[in-house]
Amino acid sequence: MLVYTDNGLLDPWLVSQIVLQNTTSLAPLVAVQPVYMHPYSVAKMVSTLGYLYGRRLCLNMVAGGFRNDLIALNDLTPHDRRYDRLVEYTTIIQRLLAGGAPVTFEGEFYRIDQLSLKPPLPKELFPVITISGSSPAGLAAAHSLGAIPVAYPEPPDKLSSQPENGNGGAGIRVGIIARAQEEEAWEIADRRFPPDRAGQLKHDLAMKVSDSSWHRTLSDLGSAIKESRSTYWLWPFQNYKGFCPYLVGSYQQVADEVLRYVSAGCRTFILDVPESAEELAHIGVVFTQAQQRSIV
Repeated sequence: MLVYTDNGLLDPWLVSQIVLQNTTSLAPLVAVQPVYMHPYSVAKMVSTLGYLYGRRLCLNMVAGGFRNDLIALNDLTPHDRRYDRLVEYTTIIQRLLAGGAPVTFEGEFYRIDQLSLKPPLPKELFPVITISGSSPAGLAAAHSLGAIPVAYPEPPDKLSSQPENGNGGAGIRVGIIARAQEEEAWEIADRRFPPDRAGQLKHDLAMKVSDSSWHRTLSDLGSAIKESRSTYWLWPFQNYKGFCPYLVGSYQQVADEVLRYVSAGCRTFILDVPESAEELAHIGVVFTQAQQRSIV
């Protein structure tokens, strides 16, 4: 469960603790922004919550975010250099969580000397780590760290095969609206995401202030395909109602798209927030069908 972070949201660690208190097996995927806290603090949070609840937390390493948020925090680091910093940051976290001897690290951005982490984290609770993989800098960082690179994908026919890595495959972030019949799925999609001129203006403004590779790619793609009714749908993104593509259609159509992404090497799917528990159940049907057909 991805728990977001930016200047306008609740603290993701406090939210994740509430998730742990109210669930039995769900692993929060905590978004971690280096500007907000030292890598030791991140490792300490993971080990402390693991000790208190006997539960695993996973980490979504964020190199940037909204540009105006970074400026407000006086972080003017260029895009690719933020990934260089993120590699050092995440390396320290990984080494602290791995346990063993005290950690000494001397990099360009961070230095620690004989630093130990207590309480130690049990091996079985070591976090899965994801990182944005939409830019060459992000992909290089993921490869260096053995992390799962997560992209905001283009249609599967435009997606090149993803390389294997230490955590097994790549990831994508998508929304899904699916029903037994295609027409019903589109009726629901149109009700949930009606045209919004104010949202379209916000999208245009975000384009001017964002230096995110994925944002530019999806915006250019959206301009090219406009409002086409293919299973791959960018309308929520274009109206500033979502930050990823949607897959819309019948269970079979969407399962086919999921399988095409799997064939390209995608093994992790981070879903846009489902509107309800019922909606999550419909998404479950899609992945069940995809899994059954992949076995066949």
